[in-house]
Amino acid sequence: MNIAFIAAPTKCAKNAFAYFTKRYGNAPLEQAEVLVCLGGDGFMLETLLQLLGRNIPVFGMNYGTIGFLMNRPEEDHLPQRLAYAQHTEISPLHMWAKTTSGETHEGLGFNDVFLYRETRQTVRIGIEVDGRMRMPRLTCDGIILATPAGSTAYNRSAHGPIVPLGAELLSLTPISPFQPRHWRGALLPSDVVVRFTLEDTDKRPASAVAGPKEIRSVEEVVVRLAKDKKVTLLFDPDHSLSERIIAEQFAE
Repeated sequence: MNIAFIAAPTKCAKNAFAYFTKRYGNAPLEQAEVLVCLGGDGFMLETLLQLLGRNIPVFGMNYGTIGFLMNRPEEDHLPQRLAYAQHTEISPLHMWAKTTSGETHEGLGFNDVFLYRETRQTVRIGIEVDGRMRMPRLTCDGIILATPAGSTAYNRSAHGPIVPLGAELLSLTPISPFQPRHWRGALLPSDVVVRFTLEDTDKRPASAVAGPKEIRSVEEVVVRLAKDKKVTLLFDPDHSLSERIIAEQFAE
């Protein structure tokens, strides 16, 4: 098996990279049958964005903090682990953001797309789903639209629901909502187009974030799941991504 390795710029990831490449070599990405990503979740998400359009599966090993998208960092039996790994396909959210100056920017995020306030003032957001206005004004610190894979990340910290991997749903979760005070968010079909419009942007500026891209001073943000863009993650059979998402719902 031709294996390519990539490592985060941390000491432990670099040490692992030196060990694995000495033991197994390091195939050029164009010739590799699998890419082994050494690092944490953030580095994995950056790597996945770079791999869009390439038909190469990714096996992550956790040399970061949480490692939700990663496997155990074991040095032995790597070819066997790769041979028996379970395949999971995920797609990113595609964001189009228009700024108050009229510029349009795009971004992709496998976990989520979120809007948040830039100053001490709350933001006012209108929420439109498939061309129908569902909430004319949400006053809050921000809002998150998360994929199932990302529902255990920022979405969960904002008290959003954890979504099973095969549910074909997106989680829409407010961040510190003020009005409507008791609105907790919504679960949406994965094929919807969500449009956010920002009100009173001079006084209440907001940024939009998709993956590593942050767009400041936005006035309109449109998001949909890019089902035509897929990447394949590999997981040890006893620790699949679907199992982790289920287990996360029972974690203390």
